[in-house]
Parts: sequence; structure tokens; C-alpha cells
Amino acid sequence: MNPSPLRWNRRTFLKTATVAGGAIAFGVPTLLRGANLNSKLNIAVIGANGKGASDTDCCNTENIVALCDVDSARAVKPLQKYPGAKFYQDFRKMFDEMAKGIDAVIVSTPDHFHAIAESAAMRLGKHVYGQKPLAQTIYEARYLGNLARETGLVTQMGNQGSAADGLRRAVECIQSGIIGQVREVHIWTNRPVWPQGLDRPEGSDPVPAMLDWDTWIGPAPMRPYKKGAYAPWNWRGWQDFGTGALGDMACHTVNMPFRALQLGYPTEIEGFPLGPMNRETYPLGSKIRFEFPARKHDTLAFGPATFTWYDGGLPDATKPNGHDFSNKPPQDLLTDIIALRGEVPNSACLLIGDKGKIFSPDDYGEQFFVKQTDDQKFIHFKKHPAVTAVAQTLPRNMFKGDNDHRHHQEWIAAIKAGKPEDCYSRFEIGAQLTEIMLLGCVALRAGKKIEWDGPKMRATNCPEAAPFIKRENRAGWKLS
Repeated sequence: MNPSPLRWNRRTFLKTATVAGGAIAFGVPTLLRGANLNSKLNIAVIGANGKGASDTDCCNTENIVALCDVDSARAVKPLQKYPGAKFYQDFRKMFDEMAKGIDAVIVSTPDHFHAIAESAAMRLGKHVYGQKPLAQTIYEARYLGNLARETGLVTQMGNQGSAADGLRRAVECIQSGIIGQVREVHIWTNRPVWPQGLDRPEGSDPVPAMLDWDTWIGPAPMRPYKKGAYAPWNWRGWQDFGTGALGDMACHTVNMPFRALQLGYPTEIEGFPLGPMNRETYPLGSKIRFEFPARKHDTLAFGPATFTWYDGGLPDATKPNGHDFSNKPPQDLLTDIIALRGEVPNSACLLIGDKGKIFSPDDYGEQFFVKQTDDQKFIHFKKHPAVTAVAQTLPRNMFKGDNDHRHHQEWIAAIKAGKPEDCYSRFEIGAQLTEIMLLGCVALRAGKKIEWDGPKMRATNCPEAAPFIKRENRAGWKLS
């Protein structure tokens, strides 16, 4: 399948036009449960520990029928919790043996494995909940977005802040124009909190008996096993396996402005590493600038905007994470935030419009503060009179519990109702957000400013960026 550009318009937030009669492409029927909404789904989990464990728990209202993890030692506790689940180390064997008994699949693996497992599940007609970032490369993200559109399957990317009422309220407020045209977006994070700025370790260690190292490597180039270097946690910083701080946090922290401003394809991306940048890991900190052109969608019109991302800091060997957390916006942009909080949080989002500002101090955009031009200070959105006048235009997640649980339950309910459009972070939307964020990774790895042709998925000035846009997978590991 040749990925085509994603169509981006306001209606994609409210409906998915490609679903017709509950059928999907490739001759595989969808699960039709509209007549029996109380039936339970049979769910399989790929990546059973870590985030996979909490993803599984968020779906414990259903039948957990299979748990798959390349490290059988890490699957012991999940299997004790779900003794009725069958265990596999290789998801391909799981599908060979159990495909007919699986309705839906959760994918909670390292980033480099996301698209491989997700596309395989979708080709079998399985609904998918995929952890963020949706994929490791831009090509994979677009492939999955198009695959979701073509199949009509129910999908959800795991940026659980999407379930928050506050995030959806922020989108409504920004689109209503209470801070005017937004010209600047600044987002910063304390990540990385794992090793980065490293060269590849020399030598090798014995592979633990319980770990299938070949399957863990999957589509990435084979390399020797080194204890503690990659699995089970430190893979995020390695370019072959993770997507650095952007991949870990941007699908959360950029989610609110991405939706509110309907950011499509940027035209220019430039990355500035802090500290060493090599071919193995992402740097200890980075500043990345994205330029977005004027955009118009339905009745909404947006002017050009600059989005600047900040992660990590300058190298500091005295700090546990190897950096000093200093990478934040210029001090003159932070004055009102310091007046509100007495300090600058290590992670936050600031939108600057021609009629005011919106500041969110949490990673999910759930809480936010408004300061219009005539305001003396930031005011919490629930107390600001301008917010009171803004109409509710977006549906709310109706489930109880924390946002992670509500986000999963939204996916489950959409499957049972046969309504992919009920998932607020379905793959058609999650793919677009992921594409934008991964462009920051491409700019860092290419080492130069990227001039981007979004529809053609091409860096027009930088052919050397091509391997970072579409990875050449190891033999035997292809998108399904």
C-alpha cells in the first residue's frame, strides 16, 4: 500500500466517513456487537508488562484471552493476574493459533515494534489500541492512518489526555478565538529521564534464557545484547528503537494545541541538539522549531504559527539524568507563569495569541489558565468569564475513573457500538499528530533544516533524510 496524504479537516474530529455497513477491506468482517452491547470482547495484549500491564488493567472489564511478551520473566505477574490468558513470546504464533478467538488487540511494545504488530492485527480485522507514538517513522504513521481509514476498524492511540474534559474545553476556547490568532506555541518537558547522548556499548552479554532477543530486535538492525543498555527500559533514547523525548511526551503535551489549531503539515522544521548528537542515541536536550503555514478548515481560519519544542538541558554529569533541565523558553515569555506559580514547571505548554495567552502546567492539557490582553494575571479556565461564554461543541468522554481508564473504555464502547468515530484519538488523528512529532526526530538526525512537502512525504532540500522517514526493515519484518 502506498501511503497517501491524510485528509485533515474539522469533521474528522466527529465522524469517520469511510465506515460503510460495518464491513472492512480485505474481506474480513468487523466485530458487529451493536445488538448486544453487554457482551465482552476477547482482547489480546502484545507487550504484557510495563505500560502494557496498565493498559490491560484498563480493559479488565473484558476477557483478556492472550498475553504476549518477548520476555517471559516479565510476563509472570500479568499471567498471575489473568490466569485465563494464554501466553506467547511471538505475536505471530499467537495470531496463527488464536486469531479467530481475538476481537481486539493492545500494542504496548517499544516504539520500533508498534507498526509491525498494529498492522498485522488490523490486517486480520482486529480492532487496535496502540500506545503512543503510533509508530516510529513517518511512513509507518501514515500507513497506519490510511489502514484504519480503509478498514473501518476501531482504533485508539494511547495518549490518554484525550479523554480529559479540560483538554476538550481548551480546544473549544482556542477555536472560539478568546486569545485571537495563535502565533506561537511553546512546549517543554523534563524528558529525557533515561540515558541519551551515548555511543553504542562495546561487546556483548549472554542473552537471558527467558528473553527472545531476535524478536525483541524485530525490524531494527540486529545488534548484540547488552545487559541494561536497551531492554526493558532504556530503549527510548536509542534511534533504532525509540523516538527520544519527542516520542515519549509530545503525543501528550502537543495534543491540545495540535487539535485546537488543527495543525496540518509543517513546511519547515529545524532541530538544535544540546550536547553531543551521534548516530546511536538522541541528545541530552534539543530545541526544535516547526513552522506551520496559514490553514483553513470548514469555518475556521488560522494564520501562520511557529511551534517550538524544548526537552532536556545542557550536559551535567552531577545530575541523575545527565542534564540540567535548563531547556525552556526565553525568560521574557515566562514572567506571567512565574507570577502565577512562583516558578517555572519542568513541563508545560504556552500558547501566545494576538489577544492573550493560554498556559497549561500539566502534560495532558487538562488544566489551563487564560490571560487576555486586559487581564492582570492568568486565571483558571473555570473562573475566567470569557470561558463561560464559550459554547460546548465537542462530545465528552462519559466514562468514570482516571483518564487512562476512560480512554480505554471509550475504545471498548466504540467497538461494541461499531462506531470508530467515537474514539477521540483514533488512528486517523493520532497518525497526523505522530507524523508532526517525528519530523522533529528527522530534523535532529539529518542535522539540518528540513523543508517539508507533507503530501508527498518528502524533505525537498534534504535527500539524506529519506532513511529516517522510511526505515528499511530487517528481513522477515515488514508492515502487514
